[in-house]
Amino acid sequence: MRRHETEKGDSDRLEPIRDSQSDGNSHYAHSAEGLRSPNASSGPDPGRGPGEVIPFIRDFPVRYGEAEAVSPLIRRVTARNPGPFTFTGTGTYIVGRDHPGATVAVIDPGPADDLHLAALLGALNGRTVSHILVTHTHRDHAPLARPLATATGAVILAAPPLTRPHDTAVAIDEDDDDDFRPDRILADGEIVAGDGWTLETLATPGHASNHLAFVLREENALFSGDHVMGWSTTVVAPPDGDMVAYMQSLDAVIARDFTTLWPTHGAPVTDPGPFLRAYRDHRLAREAQILARLDAGDRTIATMVPRLYAAVDDRLWPAASLSVLAHLIKLVAEGRVVAEPAATLGATYRPG
Repeated sequence: MRRHETEKGDSDRLEPIRDSQSDGNSHYAHSAEGLRSPNASSGPDPGRGPGEVIPFIRDFPVRYGEAEAVSPLIRRVTARNPGPFTFTGTGTYIVGRDHPGATVAVIDPGPADDLHLAALLGALNGRTVSHILVTHTHRDHAPLARPLATATGAVILAAPPLTRPHDTAVAIDEDDDDDFRPDRILADGEIVAGDGWTLETLATPGHASNHLAFVLREENALFSGDHVMGWSTTVVAPPDGDMVAYMQSLDAVIARDFTTLWPTHGAPVTDPGPFLRAYRDHRLAREAQILARLDAGDRTIATMVPRLYAAVDDRLWPAASLSVLAHLIKLVAEGRVVAEPAATLGATYRPG
């Protein structure tokens, strides 16, 4: 697996990747902070901060529908749902010993997809699913939980479903699964254990207010969901996305000094310390760029985005606007920016 030393501004772009197991068509690999547009200039991204480098991992072969043994206690089955927010697809994790009769947990069953359900059931190989854990309730993570529970008798565990209203005017293809209902609500620090495995809940709100990550204690590993991804930065889109919460959650993950991060999309992060520090620095650099635009006289998000994201396909500017809004809400809360009348997409902003 090859690491790409990528400047963080590149995480604010959209570039096509080719999936060797798909129909041969390129698909956009990215979250809202975007990889490079196929039509964008190859010159410097004006939104890039000086000296920033995130070691993204984008060379990630996928074998759809197969159970890949990725560690002594982890098998991964990837759904065939590649796209702008899912990279090569949703990676569902089966956690536990690989022998008949063992009890296992399944993390992030994925989208409503009969083929993926069949692949998961086939990958069990005589094992029993005792728990289904969901990092958050977006539709690329949660909908298959109930069909899998029906087929296996497992209990579904997750944070409470969202109660905040959706802003359909700025939907960015990460809609919530409104029908999702866990059998049991998980709180931060709870333990779920089985045959040779122990999972600890780590609350990581920010990308979604109900986002959880799960610590596999036996391997000092974290199933990070969409909180941290190896191929891209993470969407933090109001009203449910919260940059203050996201940064606090990122600090909580950094403090745990994990050996490996297993995102739901893309490759694992096997050197988390430097990666997470770069991930955090990227957000702080973006804040500095927004403050610089305000000092230069910009007063609206609509004015800032074309300058901050000049190298990004303009079809992604609505998503980029939400990212800028998330930062501005944080800066307003900290007293560093003033919003009139309140921090919204259409508000007027000035330095605090």
